[in-house]
Amino acid sequence: MDSRTSLKRWLTRLSADRLTALLEERALPEAAGYARVTTFAELAALLMTDQSVLLGMSRVTAGEVGLLAAVAVRALEEHGPVTGARQPVPAWSTASPPSVEPWERMVSERELLDSLAAGGVSRERAAEALERLRDRALVLPSPDGRLAVPALLHTNAAELAGYGAPVDELLTSAFNAPEVKRVAAGLGLGDVRTRAEAQRGIVAVLADARRVRDMVADAPRDALELLERLVPGPPLLRTHCFVAIGGRYYGPGAKYTFREGGSGDAGTDWLGARGMVVPVDHDLVELPYEVARALRHDERPVPVSLDPEPLTRTAVVPRDVDARGAGAAGAAAWRAELVLRELAARPVAVRKAGGIAVRDTRRLAKAAGASEEHTRLWLDLAVNAGLAAPHADAAEPARGKRRGGRTAARSSAVRLLPTERFDAWATASPAGKLLPLVAAWAVVPEVFTCWPDDSGETPVALISPQDGSAVPLRRGVLRALAGLPEGRGLAPGPEARTELLERAAWFQPLLGSSLLGGAGEASAGESEFGDRLAATLAEAELLGLVSCGALTAIGHAVSALLEAGAADHFPAVPGADADPGASGLDGFGADLMRRPALADAVAGLRDALRATLPAPSTTARFQSDLTATVTGAPAPELAELLSAVGDIESEGHAVVWRISPASLRRAYDAGHSADDVAERLAAASTNGLPLPQPLAYTIKDTARTHGKLKVVRSACCLRCDDPALITEVAGTRALTKLGLRRIAPTVLISTAPPEDTLAALRGAGYAPTLEAETGTTVLERAPAQRAPNRLPTMDQAHPQYGMTTRGVPSSARELAEQLAGER
Repeated sequence: MDSRTSLKRWLTRLSADRLTALLEERALPEAAGYARVTTFAELAALLMTDQSVLLGMSRVTAGEVGLLAAVAVRALEEHGPVTGARQPVPAWSTASPPSVEPWERMVSERELLDSLAAGGVSRERAAEALERLRDRALVLPSPDGRLAVPALLHTNAAELAGYGAPVDELLTSAFNAPEVKRVAAGLGLGDVRTRAEAQRGIVAVLADARRVRDMVADAPRDALELLERLVPGPPLLRTHCFVAIGGRYYGPGAKYTFREGGSGDAGTDWLGARGMVVPVDHDLVELPYEVARALRHDERPVPVSLDPEPLTRTAVVPRDVDARGAGAAGAAAWRAELVLRELAARPVAVRKAGGIAVRDTRRLAKAAGASEEHTRLWLDLAVNAGLAAPHADAAEPARGKRRGGRTAARSSAVRLLPTERFDAWATASPAGKLLPLVAAWAVVPEVFTCWPDDSGETPVALISPQDGSAVPLRRGVLRALAGLPEGRGLAPGPEARTELLERAAWFQPLLGSSLLGGAGEASAGESEFGDRLAATLAEAELLGLVSCGALTAIGHAVSALLEAGAADHFPAVPGADADPGASGLDGFGADLMRRPALADAVAGLRDALRATLPAPSTTARFQSDLTATVTGAPAPELAELLSAVGDIESEGHAVVWRISPASLRRAYDAGHSADDVAERLAAASTNGLPLPQPLAYTIKDTARTHGKLKVVRSACCLRCDDPALITEVAGTRALTKLGLRRIAPTVLISTAPPEDTLAALRGAGYAPTLEAETGTTVLERAPAQRAPNRLPTMDQAHPQYGMTTRGVPSSARELAEQLAGER
């Protein structure tokens, strides 16, 4: 039996739920490049590819990656290096795996645990971690007491342990026959006739640990100092000992020769003459595996730590961290609602080049009282949560024919509209409103508010998410903050953020080289990822996930959601379509219920939002200065009423509306009567208190003058019972474009349509109403425009896992059920 057969048998014992989770975690087709899985044997082959293994390793911690590396290094010590297939560990390679059979390189589990225990790692913790890795198929099924890991780890084991490549591989790659024979002579092998004979002799000498140690004992001091640096690793050294043949080309396939006159460094020249350093690039040499192995006096296992280093740059946080987070979350829900309500009232156009025009963003921001940056964020989150979507208006029909052909219909305009889900969302509680937005923020691969000053781009809303490091960074940051002790938060300042990046990289080890600048340098990481980290933290604070540098209850719930694999399903957003009024696991779709761990995480987020955000206020405090104050988040019905009769003046822990004659005229234009406004405001008054006298007078006085001027629809006439007002309107210079003409003491006619006449009169400061032919007032209410909901389900998000028995592309769930039914 081999490792692939063993893995196939293990897979056949898994339930459909577990197979689905494994497919979604390890076999995303666009990443693995494997779109035709129909059998367990093909699935086992997929899971053992380098790309699938890297996908699995991206979901474990650096401690667990270190544990896998420890298994591979122990196999290296027992079975020797793998030749001919070196690959750098950080690279997301899609190359086919080398011909390495993991079962031929198994090691003893007991001996590994003993070695780790000697290094201070608890045997129990290590055994638990190995079991988790087995569950992810990163430790392969093997006989009891033995450990096997995928081929990718074996091909990189030497590099993980700080070793170089085998000398035979290095000589073949770097030298032609004369140089190989020269090295053989330097080792005292005499006159050899062929390159092959010389290379075999060199390999035999350097593979003999005793002979290597004897030679090194007589080495010059300069060579010994170099070996002290190279033997522990890394095995690379800058030197001028070799030059490329031809003197110009450096790179794959280049051949090297010894520099005439030497390098000027006696130690390097001594090592190079004996094959103890071999050129691998321009002025770069490598110490072969055999030499380092001979000179290492102890078998040093890869350092393994199953716990991250604690954050040290912290500060004491106030006791009301969760309360502050609740205030931010409530304000976020309210502000997002204002932006989307304004979008519903006045949709915006989508530019042909993509995105929303800056002027439209500014209009939405002004109407909602939000910053432009936050307005863009709410729009992008709403689109990704399925609450808004671009929608093409119907194309205009062709207007006749042109000679020699047909006239095509004009291309339709694309506008951003609320979707069919918006109306139900708008009536939900603050927790219900925030749930889809927070769930979308967690999984969307983009840091929307990050627009570095040197990018040269104008920030716009409605961008395509394509930042592959955004979710891993977000996940790592939340997990790092989750480990802070109670009462402590991240300290302000760049040093604390740099340390946070390092901890985030521990939780996302395959992104560690990117997060830390490629060489583990904190300053480089701060320079490259500093803007994205700062924007991520600012967005988390805006949504109430982080407060004073500490994670809130909502933040802990979002971290758990990411750990449950929510981001694997993007562009689907787990929880975005959940019923906000349900409890427990009720109100979830069937695709979410088929993923129990993810369903529990979504339920946890919903519960955290409900516990954090108070019930919305249904009453307001009216004052004599014509203001209405609502403490906390207002209920949708109350917010709609107050926004209809007033304008928002300020926000925070309380929202203040100012009621004015202009805002009341707007309400009367929409069909409200003075009695209706007064009655509904009195019903919403705190403790049933009557409306202040100034407010009651303003409501009546504004209504008394409203509607005195009438616009007749049929002939676009203006009529008014007050001849003096008719005379005043006829003489107003701002209305000359209407071509007004007086045909009776109380009647004017306009050359403009009724809608334009109404707009011009209102722009001039008058308050007309539209009157139908029957004499009744026409309410000016535009029909609601909605776009279809295009948010995919989780089963629809990645439909190309393989082929079903019907010969059509399947989802992960369908493929898992098909495989489970055929075993």
